[in-house]
Amino acid sequence: MSNYLAPAEICAATVETGIKKAAMPAARSFVLAILAGAFIAFASEGSNMAAFNLLAEPSTYGLGKALAGAVFPTGLMLVVIAGGELFTGNTLMLMGVAEKRLTLAQALRNWGLVYAGNFVGALLIAHMMTESGLFNSGAHLLGGMTIRIAAGKTSLPFLSAFYLGIMCNWLVCLAVWMAYGSRDIVSKCFAIFFPIWLFITSGFEHSVANMYYISAGLFAKANPLWAAASGLDAGALGNLTWASFFLKNLLPVTLGNIVGGGAFVGMAYWFSYRK
Repeated sequence: MSNYLAPAEICAATVETGIKKAAMPAARSFVLAILAGAFIAFASEGSNMAAFNLLAEPSTYGLGKALAGAVFPTGLMLVVIAGGELFTGNTLMLMGVAEKRLTLAQALRNWGLVYAGNFVGALLIAHMMTESGLFNSGAHLLGGMTIRIAAGKTSLPFLSAFYLGIMCNWLVCLAVWMAYGSRDIVSKCFAIFFPIWLFITSGFEHSVANMYYISAGLFAKANPLWAAASGLDAGALGNLTWASFFLKNLLPVTLGNIVGGGAFVGMAYWFSYRK
């Protein structure tokens, strides 16, 4: 027996997986979503820790992104292998809607529940990182870089954030797609690693990762030492708010993630192999 599925077989398996997700009890979906949000947040804080000093310098910025990208795939590996419900991967449920085995209302119910759970998990890790004192690392530079990253994400133009969200979840859902097609854990890890490494290195926008990146920045900016280490002036710090988080980043990035995963992966492959 082959240790991987052909694309048409992955397509069929992905439809069935979406149907099972929609039928999952709400409490189980929510708890698994909290875990997935925490797993992605762990990957986010770990990638920041690995690369914050490189990201601080223009001459090493690309290298820093590549290093961060090498750490980040652990988050999706935990979601897929250990178990978790991740909003961005669940955009593939549109395939079940297209096949008329799910209603759009069922898919939206799952997305809303999982999105909320992911947010809780990400906030939990952001809070724990803030209280742990780890943002003091590198003479407070990790805290400063956490704030700079959050401020940069909330200052993106709406359309830029939308397109960055599309490209991000196109790659993330390809990673999930290939993991579904892998029969053993090592193959799943390799299937996940390279697309996720590419998305982080490229600088694309992931809504669940941003639940950590930006909330951690918002928590960190309350500390004067970390705020000073960010090098941002009072105006830039003042523009980093919960309102700018939700309206200027999370909204366009989430919409982009739905298009990237649901249309460019889910619907493209459904049309190619199932219609």
